[in-house]
Amino acid sequence: MVEYNVNLEGKTVLVTGAAGFIGSNLVKRLFYEVKNIHIIGIDSITDYYDVNIKYERLKEIKRCLTVIVDQKSEMDENGVESGFYQGQNGSSWTFVHASIADKEAVDKIFTENNISVVVNLAAQAGVRYSITNPDAYIQSNLIGFYNILEACRHHEVEHLVYASSSSVYGSNKKVPYSTDDKVDNPVSLYAATKKSNELMAHAYSKLYNIPSTGLRFFTVYGPAGRPDMAYFGFTNKLVKGETIKIFNYGNCKRDFTFVDDIVEGVVRIMQHAPEKQNGEDGLPIPPYKVYNIGNNHPENLLDFVTTLQEELVRAGVLSNDFDFEAHKELVPMQPGDVPVTYADTTPLEQDFGFKPSTSLRKGLRRFAEWYAQYYNN
Repeated sequence: MVEYNVNLEGKTVLVTGAAGFIGSNLVKRLFYEVKNIHIIGIDSITDYYDVNIKYERLKEIKRCLTVIVDQKSEMDENGVESGFYQGQNGSSWTFVHASIADKEAVDKIFTENNISVVVNLAAQAGVRYSITNPDAYIQSNLIGFYNILEACRHHEVEHLVYASSSSVYGSNKKVPYSTDDKVDNPVSLYAATKKSNELMAHAYSKLYNIPSTGLRFFTVYGPAGRPDMAYFGFTNKLVKGETIKIFNYGNCKRDFTFVDDIVEGVVRIMQHAPEKQNGEDGLPIPPYKVYNIGNNHPENLLDFVTTLQEELVRAGVLSNDFDFEAHKELVPMQPGDVPVTYADTTPLEQDFGFKPSTSLRKGLRRFAEWYAQYYNN
């Protein structure tokens, strides 16, 4: 077990992608658990999926402050409320509506604030979308991450934590996937940008002694998640009476990881920055680590769909007599997809005493209940 060397109390933390699925859940968790914490969130709020879900996440973050004693906010030309909110318990929340690809916006945040920890979750997500709209991935995932690295270089931070992805493993035949595996064969541009993030972070760690930790997330799901993810898209289609397509004829396996488990891992890892030390050449040994955060239990896609349907019926999203078989279509694998994802989480367990453990049924039940409430079914 590693010892924590980063104390979050009283610190200023920057969370990029704060209106996103993982980012918003992380911010809420930090407000609930850490005293006198100052969190700055930045998000471009793209319309890649329904922005109303993102706005709702931002509202939930403000509610975490319970009683707001000071507020300096304004609406921008897009109707997004940005600004500063001071809570009664001494914690504060600042939201900046901007893209991390905007170097001026990123530099302004670092110049005006003493950032201790950065959690970079901003990214253009999605494998299939990267085939049709590659420019979005270059802007956010490469240029944006470069801007974050440069800011960390010029404004010394205690720890940079950033999101990578299980997609970096490509079509690896060896399972479970280990962070020691060679990952030089991405099968999508999205995967290539995430592997590039790891390489860039390693170079900056070596050159400028920036402690950084990359996190390879495995198929994250849960309430208020991303509508482009399979479980959410399937639900939307079934509610409309449309047919869902199950790729690779159902012969896919995914290491579905509940969002609370992802956040638990992130919070623990934030508090331990890789140690700085010099090598025999007198230069820094890169204070750099990469971890998998996955459920370590891949589920067959057909079993996943069956569980999802059962929980949607239980939550009243679908009727008891819904004809599932009439709304399923087995289709070939899509470009950029892989047949299996399976995380080896041994290093995470050894270093942080943690392993994601939320069962698929429990996680999908939470999602189905949220869906029923959010869409008033």
